[in-house]
Amino acid sequence: MIRPVLRMGNPRLLSQAMEVTEFDTPDLHALIADMFDTMAHEGGVGLAAPQIGIGLRVVIFGFESSERYPEAEAIPLTVLINPELQFIGDATEEGWEGCLSVPGLRGLVPRYQKLRYAGYDQFGMRIEREVEDFHARVVQHECDHLDGVLYPMRVRDFRQFGFSDEIVLTQEA
Repeated sequence: MIRPVLRMGNPRLLSQAMEVTEFDTPDLHALIADMFDTMAHEGGVGLAAPQIGIGLRVVIFGFESSERYPEAEAIPLTVLINPELQFIGDATEEGWEGCLSVPGLRGLVPRYQKLRYAGYDQFGMRIEREVEDFHARVVQHECDHLDGVLYPMRVRDFRQFGFSDEIVLTQEA
């Protein structure tokens, strides 16, 4: 089922999400199915449960190809519950981000280039991956939602933030 995506300004997007304590339940499977339906309907590359009003530490992400990010390499479809992020090194990179909860806008956001993430899938199976570049950016963006952080809060230079159709999207900031 496609669910409405909360937009920036809704106080539920600023809350800390709670850990999932039970896996492989009908409710959890239904939530994840709804999240994938909603993400596909909206054309996103990721979605966090708080974006559809569910205050749980659940994110999904992944795509074969993306109209929003045509240059990005494919990311495997992933369910990540109770994620743990560990940054590898200090290297960061600024990149353009958008968000289904901040429709029509884009901003240049600094993110760590490499990270290790761990957590669980909906069945309670442990997931651990080491990733970099766009994959790492997507994971950080989605996990921020679990802590009530929207990407505009991370924008350093608001000359590099605005409506998608008004901004020339380049990597030279």
